[in-house]
This record gives sequence, structure tokens and C-alpha cells, in this order.
Amino acid sequence: MKPNLRKSLSQAINYIVWTLLTLITLFPIYWMFLVSARTRVELFDKPKLYQTSFYAENFIRPLFRDVYGRYLLNSFIISTGNMLLVVVLAILATYALSRYRIPGDQNIFFWTITNRMAPPAAFMLPLFLLYSRVLRIGDWRLFDTHIGLILAYCVFNLPFAIWLLKGIVDGIPIELDDAAMVDGASVMQVIWRIIVPLAAPGIAITALLSWIFAWNEFLFAATLTSVRARTITTGLSEFVTVVGTNWGEMAAMAIVCLAPAILFLALVQQYIVVGLTFGAVRE
Repeated sequence: MKPNLRKSLSQAINYIVWTLLTLITLFPIYWMFLVSARTRVELFDKPKLYQTSFYAENFIRPLFRDVYGRYLLNSFIISTGNMLLVVVLAILATYALSRYRIPGDQNIFFWTITNRMAPPAAFMLPLFLLYSRVLRIGDWRLFDTHIGLILAYCVFNLPFAIWLLKGIVDGIPIELDDAAMVDGASVMQVIWRIIVPLAAPGIAITALLSWIFAWNEFLFAATLTSVRARTITTGLSEFVTVVGTNWGEMAAMAIVCLAPAILFLALVQQYIVVGLTFGAVRE
């Protein structure tokens, strides 16, 4: 077989395989959309791979007549708040670990990673007791609050962000810091005017992943919230009742839950590849 023909055949097989994998991956989302567009009667009719009508009530009732609009707003506030807090703390932590020789700094870095690798269930009981009984001022407590969930998500997002940004900050030459300090810049000015602009792609991918992890999280939200700070992911479980499951509205809210993550991903897509490879090659 000629080399050019072999190369073309290999490319064609790759395209076919990746197309099949893409279709297999996207089919559950397509089927979820079909379920969200059908009435209860249609859901228990003979399954069809297409839909000619759209039952908008599955979206309208939960969002505008029920509590799911508030759940969606809670998810947005908590995910965005956690993302901002994690990015700020991670930048300061990685700068300190990268630029200063702290006794046991490698152990500190490894310890942060172990927090990310630990199962979330290991933190549930201590956090629940802290939020519901220990950390309270009068009648106010962290349980079922936005700030409580924002802080709880730092348990797994902050170690991941530090781990991701450490290599990126290490890739920025320290001579730039020294030159700026010779000109009179403070440490915070060096971080804000040199480290942040140069590490912007890496910070963007860190922010994106932190936001998505917080948006999708279920266990902490189900345990540490009750009514006021309940998120859209935990709200989906409320469609399963003792009298049956409302599949149409559940699928509709799952589509609504999925849409912001896809939109956010599309907005920062250009930074993903740059951010993941930034600092990977150093002299």
C-alpha cells in the first residue's frame, strides 16, 4: 500500500472513530432534550428518535411558577463566588510557594493535593457539625447560606487551583519580579501587574474548571443546605416523589442546568489549550 493511501486511510478511520464517539457522548443529551419536549402521555407512548412538537410547560412551570428559578440563581451566586475566592487565594498561595523558600514547602504542596484526592464524604460530618452547631452567632449560622457553601467548595477547588497554577507561575521568570522590585514595585504590584497578566490563560482555565466543579457539585449542597441556599443540581432530585417521577420537568431542568456550563465553556474556550500547556515546557 502506498504511503499516501495508507495515511488517508488512517485519517478516515480516525474521523469515523471520533465521529462515533462524539455521537455516543452526545446521544444522552439529545435524548434528554426529547424527553423535556414531550408531555406525560407522549413519554409513555412508543419511543421515537425525533420530536415534532415542543411542550414548553416542562420549562415554564418549574422556572417561573415553582422554586427552580431561585435554585438556578443560588447556583450562579455560589459557583461564581467560589470561583472568585478560589482564584484570588490560589494566586497568592502559588506565588508564595513558587517565589519563597518556605521550610517544608514541598510537604505543604503535597498536603494540599491530598485534600483534593480525599473523598468528599470524609469532610461531610465535620462540616455539618461546624456549620449547624459550632460556627453560629445568635440565630445566624453557616448552614443553608450562600457563603457557607462557597467556603465548603474551597475544600476541593482550592487545592486543585493551587496544583494547576503552581506550574504556570513557576514558568514565569523570576527576573521579571526582581526588575519590577528594583523599580520600586511592591509584592502585590508584582502579582497584579506581572504575574496575573502573564498567567492569564492559566488563570482562565483554573477559573473555568473551578466554576464547573462548583456548579455540578451535589453532595455538599445536599447536606449543607435546606431551603434558602439550595442549588439547581440538588433540586433535580425533588422530581422523584413517592407518587412517581416527573421525567419531563426533570429533563427540562437538567437542560437548563447544563446550558450555563456550556455557555461559560464556550466563552473561555480560546484559553483552554493555552492554559493547559502554559509552563509545561521550561528551560
